[in-house]
Amino acid sequence: PDMYPGNCWAFKGSQGYLVVRLSMKIHPTAFTVEHIPKTLSPTGNISSAPRNFSVYGLDDEYQKDGKLLGQYVYDQEGESLQMFPVMERDENAFQIVELRILSNWGHAEYTCLYRFRVHGKPA
Repeated sequence: PDMYPGNCWAFKGSQGYLVVRLSMKIHPTAFTVEHIPKTLSPTGNISSAPRNFSVYGLDDEYQKDGKLLGQYVYDQEGESLQMFPVMERDENAFQIVELRILSNWGHAEYTCLYRFRVHGKPA
């Protein structure tokens, strides 16, 4: 609900995934990832921020491999809210989207995700 340091979804290590069910099927057009800026970090760095990640469209929550919609890098030197366009266009609409975080910016113990949004057009 807010962007205070520590109010994030944290998971152990540098790799993890999140599956989101949207309110309706959409044709995804972009994704946003948000992390606190360095200026709000108590340590002055955001090494727990996601670095490399990919996004997949799924037909159902049990699907092992979905349709790759793009591979991205969150820039720790950029704005705290970053938007990434869909790289792999697909004519299919999706109600379920998977975010796979592949690495962070160097934090050895955990990774923090503050916000993940899916943008698109209703199917």
